[in-house]
Amino acid sequence: MTDDHMIRAAVLGFAAVFMAWYLIVQNRGALATLFRHAAMWVLIFGTIVVGFSLWTDTSFGTIPRQATFASDGRIEIPRGIDGHYHATLDINGVPVPFVVDTGASDVVLSRQDAQRIGIDLDNMVFTGIANTANGQVKTAKVRLEQVELGDIRDTYVPAVVNNGEMRGSLLGMSYLNRFDHIEITDGKLVLTR
Repeated sequence: MTDDHMIRAAVLGFAAVFMAWYLIVQNRGALATLFRHAAMWVLIFGTIVVGFSLWTDTSFGTIPRQATFASDGRIEIPRGIDGHYHATLDINGVPVPFVVDTGASDVVLSRQDAQRIGIDLDNMVFTGIANTANGQVKTAKVRLEQVELGDIRDTYVPAVVNNGEMRGSLLGMSYLNRFDHIEITDGKLVLTR
């Protein structure tokens, strides 16, 4: 939990205590009714919170992931709930989730994903510079020995490791350009080779 989350929780807790105190003072004669109504609202609010958390857990789990059609060299990637296209590629045998980003020139690995696929970050030299929405970041060039998207395999794919903070890795144009046809239709990103 970050400091920001802790401050928000403390403010909400204080507000809840203040409201409870105010209601008790205002309704001293009818405490039984007050507690019955409070219990009902807690039950309603709790049901909404639990229902929403179950909905988000199951909806993310039931959304279809990319589909491969090996006979015609086609990959279909459905648009996620967040509006982005997410693809999982096996890099050197390790599944790595990516956000498809046609605005990114390169395949951009986060430091965490680079470590997971066996890249030694301690010996990397971050001499490149990339301009991002959050400003400039340093990058280091790498080559990915084996990259698989469904049944499509590529070797020695150029990529960069971002030395800045990233939530995840980006699948940029240096990889997407390997496909003959890129199309967005019916909520799906279709890659054809």
